Amino acid sequence: MTHEQLKLWRVETMRYTQQQAADAMGVRLTAYQEWERGARFRDNRPVEIDRRTSLACAALAAGIEPL
Repeated sequence: MTHEQLKLWRVETMRYTQQQAADAMGVRLTAYQEWERGARFRDNRPVEIDRRTSLACAALAAGIEPL
């Protein structure tokens, strides 16, 4: 999943704010914002979206509730 795809998932598929997406994923808002941005705020190093995050997005889109 790319950073652009993550934003499309949030806006078009889920209709979430960034805060709602962060809450649904169980992460801090700043962590989620860095994923969408594709870089860390403090040093601008690239941030990759891992497979677990992509799978979590797919699960949320499918309506699967957390265990």
